Amino acid sequence: MRNFDSRLYFITDSTSFTEEEFLERTERALQGGVTILQLREKNKTTREYISLAEKVHNLTKRYNVPLIIDDRVDVALAIDAEGVHVGQSDMPVNIARKLMGEGKIVGATAKTVTQALEAYNQGADYLGVGAIYPTTTKVKTVLTSTETLKEICKTVPIPVNAIGGLNKDNLDILKGIDISGICVVSAIMKSDNPKVTAEELLEITKTELKI
Repeated sequence: MRNFDSRLYFITDSTSFTEEEFLERTERALQGGVTILQLREKNKTTREYISLAEKVHNLTKRYNVPLIIDDRVDVALAIDAEGVHVGQSDMPVNIARKLMGEGKIVGATAKTVTQALEAYNQGADYLGVGAIYPTTTKVKTVLTSTETLKEICKTVPIPVNAIGGLNKDNLDILKGIDISGICVVSAIMKSDNPKVTAEELLEITKTELKI
């Protein structure tokens, strides 16, 4: 499965939620129209990660949304997820592609044109580019300018998603850039109503960003 819509790419963060709360918020985001979902867990054991991934995959399949596993190819393979996303310090894209197979989605993080080209040449299906704004989900944030984002979009023929501190009030900075979508974490995870927030974000991508 390598056909996908990355317009509203939701990256989860289970920190500070019980599993029940986390799964409920995740489902509400799916009800709101997220088009692709990445499960990101930095602190779980492999067994815990697989257990949660299976539960999230049951939800995403119900809404016909691809599930991407962050970083861990083994977890993605264990639950037969639709794809995996690798960062600059994770497994190289070409090895992830070899392990996942041609039918799965392999995404990569890129902060520069050089990194974007390398990921594309190694077989990445899409890129997450940023951080556009400072983000609360990682301690160290390296910002990527909108000029670099534009250049990456022009340089590689695969979908490019903007990421990093994005929410419904600051997406205007992306107008006129040929991105395929936005990646959001806190905007949905910390929302009082994840369903409504997802609906609002999706509407902005269509009406204002023209994606």
